[in-house]
Amino acid sequence: MGEHTVASFDEELGQISKLVRDMGDLAGSMVESSTKALLKSDNGLAQRVVSDDAIMDARQRELDNRAITLIAKRQPMAQDLRAVIGAIRMAGDFERIGDLAKNIAKRVGAVGQSGTPREFSHSIDAMAQLVLVQVDGVIEKYAAADPQGLAQLRADDERIDVKYTSVFRELLTYMMEDPRNITPCTHLLFCAKNLERIGDHVTNIAENAYYVLTGEQLPPNRPKFDETAAAVPAA
Repeated sequence: MGEHTVASFDEELGQISKLVRDMGDLAGSMVESSTKALLKSDNGLAQRVVSDDAIMDARQRELDNRAITLIAKRQPMAQDLRAVIGAIRMAGDFERIGDLAKNIAKRVGAVGQSGTPREFSHSIDAMAQLVLVQVDGVIEKYAAADPQGLAQLRADDERIDVKYTSVFRELLTYMMEDPRNITPCTHLLFCAKNLERIGDHVTNIAENAYYVLTGEQLPPNRPKFDETAAAVPAA
């Protein structure tokens, strides 16, 4: 492979990597904005998140097209092939994060109309901050080629699982105390579940990024903490 060809190949790989980082930045922005819109009943901001999802989808299509073209033209092997396939997988997870943020944004109007008390959403805010640290961290560790940081970030997802169980119990308690709380708390439960799922997608991204950088898989037996099935408080 000549020097010119190698330079072109590296440039194409760099473009794909940049698209992954751009999707990560957009995903973080969508999660932050959707949560802010939820807590402040900001319908305008919520609509912007919904619109941003179209941008996320377009970036994923562009990445897929570039990756498929690169594979067809260059027939990459070993680490280069891992980088391309890993980028496709990571892009898929970032796109799903965008979908989940959009779903939160779509509930802003319903939650706002219900006059949700501040104490209902305080725990959602705390959970969202944990999720944002994960979303921002995974793209930072990937860009810095930090496999150990990615492994630690994957393990840190347990904190989101624990927080989700706490939020689930809290909202369920509000619903049992007063039937008027059922509608707003149900919407907030869905939002909390979306945040928990965003954390799971970040875990997937961390695993794929780790594999791209090292050629090794992280152990598959990461414990998944979710006690919501047994979270119904005693009457």
